[in-house]
Amino acid sequence: VFLALRAGLFNIGVEGQFLVGGLACSATAIAVPAAGLPLGILAGMAAGAAWALPAGWIKAYRGGHEVISTIMLNNVAGLMGAALVAGPLKAPGQESATTAMVAASARIPNLLDQERLKVNLALLVGVVLVFVLGRWLKKSVAGYELRATGANPTAARAAGVDVPRVILRAMTASGAIAGAAGAVMVLAFEGRFYQGFSAGYGFDGLGVALLAAGQAWGLIPSALLFGMLNKGGTAIQILGVPKGITYVLLGLLILVVAAIRYRKEASRGD
Repeated sequence: VFLALRAGLFNIGVEGQFLVGGLACSATAIAVPAAGLPLGILAGMAAGAAWALPAGWIKAYRGGHEVISTIMLNNVAGLMGAALVAGPLKAPGQESATTAMVAASARIPNLLDQERLKVNLALLVGVVLVFVLGRWLKKSVAGYELRATGANPTAARAAGVDVPRVILRAMTASGAIAGAAGAVMVLAFEGRFYQGFSAGYGFDGLGVALLAAGQAWGLIPSALLFGMLNKGGTAIQILGVPKGITYVLLGLLILVVAAIRYRKEASRGD
């Protein structure tokens, strides 16, 4: 979501891209257990990129709004995934709609595995990739073109940037990252794909990206905050406090951050 936002795109379709990435990863890792880890991640990335490609092409070359196209693709991904795990990809002997479990050799290992604390290698990789993304955006020509397109596509076009191509690549790359996240969910945590695989992680990504306020490193505390409130909201239900209070807090935080950013931008304009 963050990468698309930097290009001026609102990728609401991360949820669907996450789902198809997890589905493709699970099917690939089960079919080729010997190379399930690398092939599963590559399959997830390819599926997520392919799912984002139509919306990116429509936006870049036909002027269609990406919010509408990605929302519709979310529904298609959810229904397609449910149909496949209830049909041809369903594990033999299972009553629920789920694939078979991925082989242990294809799973991403835990760095720390205790009763009350588990830290998977995927977390460390994710943190490193955040800083790689931030450096790429600031130091590379492609990153500059992406930021310029997001800031002012008219000015970017006047400076010689191929704006439609940048938009298409940004949306496709955003989908590839979402697909990789779905693959990681399979290989690091769930071990399978099933109906109801995502608890709205793609939509949570929208809030995380918005709260990061345009800074790649801001994704880390933002994601940590979302995770803490999500888990805390489940815990306080035992005390009779509605879990929905966490969404109220997150909404207020996003509004405050947006207001501060808007004020800064307004002062720069003055």
